[in-house]
Amino acid sequence: MLKNLTPQPPDKIIQMIGQFKADTRTDKVDLGVGVYKDAQGKTPVMRAVKAAEARLLESQDSKSYVGLLGDLGFVDVMRDLVLGDAVPAGHVVGAQAPGGTGAIHQLLLLTRLANPEATVWFSDPTWPNHPAIVKHLGLTGRTYRYFDEATCGVDFDGLMSDLSGVKSGDVVILHGCCHNPTGANLTLDQWAQVTDLLIEKDATPFVDFAYQGFGDGLEEDAAGVRAMAAKVPQLLIAASCSKNFGLYRDRVGVALVVTSDADALELTKGALASLNRLTFSFPPDHGAKVVEIILKDPALKADWMAEVEEMRLRMLDLRRDFAQALREQTNSDAFDFVAEHRGMFSRLGITPEQVLKVREEHGIYIVGDSRINVAGLPAEKLDMLAKAIAAA
Repeated sequence: MLKNLTPQPPDKIIQMIGQFKADTRTDKVDLGVGVYKDAQGKTPVMRAVKAAEARLLESQDSKSYVGLLGDLGFVDVMRDLVLGDAVPAGHVVGAQAPGGTGAIHQLLLLTRLANPEATVWFSDPTWPNHPAIVKHLGLTGRTYRYFDEATCGVDFDGLMSDLSGVKSGDVVILHGCCHNPTGANLTLDQWAQVTDLLIEKDATPFVDFAYQGFGDGLEEDAAGVRAMAAKVPQLLIAASCSKNFGLYRDRVGVALVVTSDADALELTKGALASLNRLTFSFPPDHGAKVVEIILKDPALKADWMAEVEEMRLRMLDLRRDFAQALREQTNSDAFDFVAEHRGMFSRLGITPEQVLKVREEHGIYIVGDSRINVAGLPAEKLDMLAKAIAAA
């Protein structure tokens, strides 16, 4: 049987991790892997997380299962973090999942269960796991234009034109903030226009919300999602705690479904519980409990919010300084958009051949589509990086 398997294409970013580790140059720079890094190049454990874990270690007296939907206290605090008071709490049902990826997977399983004929739309470009999971689950996928290569901003006219082809029952994946891989985001007015279009088309928006707090602030980053939630008949949200809580390896995520239809909510709750049971039975509890402890404790929450803000401001500083270094080295404003984008990523717009050139000649590792992890920029090497990119 196993001989019938066919080789699977390697994940390009995971493959790059191995290439970077094997590179013996001491001045190499990793701008590929999408994890937050501090000024020392480390992915830190956040202060509030350490404090909450110590408290959990002291107080937890059982490792028994929690429930198929996970820790409902965690689901509640995540609902509040993401949606605020945009919709009544009774209009939301949620399920804990292993990371944001797990939440996306479960909500796409829910889509397939509810409407196997649905087409799932995602931006071009998007995070590679979106189309990969859609394809893996046997759903039909389509792209809509998103990024204007000439302006390095959102191609909103193209987006609206393509989404005019959405059919009733289709699902449209949107990035809640800090678009991955481009860093170019919708304005609040554009969120409103997309919302009205999807209501008109009787389509369901699906928000991948992985970077809340990394763009313009915790509340500001949620503004478009909340405005949409208050208007649409139903909304799917996959939220991750990997980035803003730094809980990457603990795999902490939540799948939220918003609708005012009480019967639909009850059916959704049962379906999510069943899908969790069939996929992994019970989601991992440790990281979710840590998040719950933080968000329920005013002092820990305040410290967490302060550290998220420190991370956000550090990335903005890196964006500004790198854009300035590129301006000086290229003697042009071609890369000024880097300072305007938000989140961990931007696409530089250089070719795959140029990406390979800066890797081979300078040990600078960038994803093939020219996406860089802004948080991975070493502040003391910005001029060197800009010079290498200009040379390529």
